[in-house]
Amino acid sequence: MSITAGLSSALSGLNAAARAAEIVSSNIANAMTEGYGRRELQLGARTIGGSGQGVSITGVTRHGDPILLADRRLAQAGSGDRDTTASFLNRVEKALGTVDDATSLGSRISDFDTALIEASSRPESEARLSKVLDVAKALANHLAAAGTDIQLARSDADDQIENQVTQVNTALARIEDLNGKIRATAGSGRDNSALIDQRQQAIDSIAAIIPLREVPRDKGEVALFTTGGAVILDGLRAQFGFTPVGVVVAGMTQTSGALSGLTLNGKAISTAAQDGPISGGTLAAQFAIRDDFAPQAQAKLDATARDLIERFAASGLDSTRAPGAAGLFTDSGAAFNAAQEIGLAQRIRVNTAADPSQGGALWRLRDGLGSAAAGASGNSQLLKDLQTALTTPRIPASGGFMAGARSFATLAADLVSGTASARVSAENEASFSAARLDTLGTMERAQGVDTDQEMQSLLVIEQAYAANAKVISTIGDMMQKLLEM
Repeated sequence: MSITAGLSSALSGLNAAARAAEIVSSNIANAMTEGYGRRELQLGARTIGGSGQGVSITGVTRHGDPILLADRRLAQAGSGDRDTTASFLNRVEKALGTVDDATSLGSRISDFDTALIEASSRPESEARLSKVLDVAKALANHLAAAGTDIQLARSDADDQIENQVTQVNTALARIEDLNGKIRATAGSGRDNSALIDQRQQAIDSIAAIIPLREVPRDKGEVALFTTGGAVILDGLRAQFGFTPVGVVVAGMTQTSGALSGLTLNGKAISTAAQDGPISGGTLAAQFAIRDDFAPQAQAKLDATARDLIERFAASGLDSTRAPGAAGLFTDSGAAFNAAQEIGLAQRIRVNTAADPSQGGALWRLRDGLGSAAAGASGNSQLLKDLQTALTTPRIPASGGFMAGARSFATLAADLVSGTASARVSAENEASFSAARLDTLGTMERAQGVDTDQEMQSLLVIEQAYAANAKVISTIGDMMQKLLEM
C-alpha cells in the first residue's frame, strides 16, 4: 500500500469514527425523547481503481418497530377514550353526591322526610314549618345544580371538540410539510432521521384524539387513515371542520341543528362513538359525552324531578289547590307539562305560595297551598299526607328506570347507584387500557436506545479513532524521515 493510499484510508476511518461518535452521542442524549428512533451508522468498503481505499459512509439507519408503534398508538387512543368517559361519569356522580356525602341527593331526601315528620308532630311550630321549606328548597336546588353541571359538561365537551379539531388540523399540516421535506432529502442522500422523528411526534400528538394507521409511501412519505376508514392524509392533508356553540342547554341536539357535527373536507361525517370514522379516541368520546351520555344523564335526572313534582301534585293530596294547579314543587312556578320534560331538573322550584320571602306563607304547608287564611294550628293531616306522598311506592313515568314501583328515596338511590356502577365500569376499562398502553410503551422504549450498549459502542469508536490517528501519525513520521534523507 502506498503512503497516499494509507493516508487516505486512515482519514476515511477518522471521518467515519467522528460521524459514528456523533450518532452515538445523539442516541444517548435523546434516550428519553419521545418519538426518537435510535440511529446506526452504515459503513462500506471504499474502492478507487479497484483497490481498497478505506471506509465509506453509506448512510444512517433509523431503527423502529412499525407494528409495535401502530399498536401503541391504538392503545393510546383507547386509553384516551376511556379516561374521558370515566372522568365524565365521575363528574356526574359527584354532582349527585355519594352515599357518604352529607349534602348528597339521598341526604337531601332524608332531611326532607325527617322535616315533614317533625313538622307533623308539632304543626303549630313555625320553626319546623320553616325547616320543611328550607330542606324542600335544598332538594330542588340540588336537582337544579346537578342538571346545570351536566349541561356544563356538555359545554366543556363542545369546547374540547373545538380544541382537538384545531390540534388535529395543525398536526396534519405539520405532517404534510414534513412529508415534503423527507421526500426532498430522500433523493439527495442526506440523513432525514431528524425529520422522521419530528413527523412521528406530530402523528403521536393526534394518536389519542383519533385512532389511526400509518401506511408507508414512496420516498419516505406516509399516509394516514383512521381505523374507521377515513383518509386524513395521503399526499395532501384532509381538513376537519367544526363550529362551537359556546353554551349548551338541555334540549340542544346535533339532529336539530342546534349543535355542530363534524365535517371532513366539507362533508359531514358520523360522530357516533361506535363504528364511526373517528370512533375510539378522545374526539369521539367528547362527542359521545355531548350528544349521548350527558343527555341520557339529564333525562334520568329530569325523570327524577318529574316524579317529585307529580308526587306532590297528585289529585286529592291538597283539597285547597285548584284543579291542575302546581303542588309543592313546580316547573319554574307553574304546573308541570309532560311535553316539556327536557331540562325540568334545572327548572324545579318550591311553590312560592309557601315561601314568605316571595310573598307566600309558611302556614300553607300545614293548611294547603290554596288556602286564603290560616287554619287550625294543630292540624297535621296535610303534613302527614305530604310525608306519605314522598315515601309511597310509585312507578316512574319516564327516564328508562327498571320496572317497578318505588319510593322517591329509592328512585333517587337507583339514579345514584346506576351512575356509580357506570363510573366503576368505565374506570375498570380505563385501568385496563392504561395498563395496556403502559406495557406497549415499555416494549417500545426497550427497543429504543440502550445507553449501556451505546457506551460500549463509543469505546469501540474511540479505539478505531485512536488506531486511525496512529496510522496518520506513523505516516507523518515516515514522511519526515524521507524528507530528512
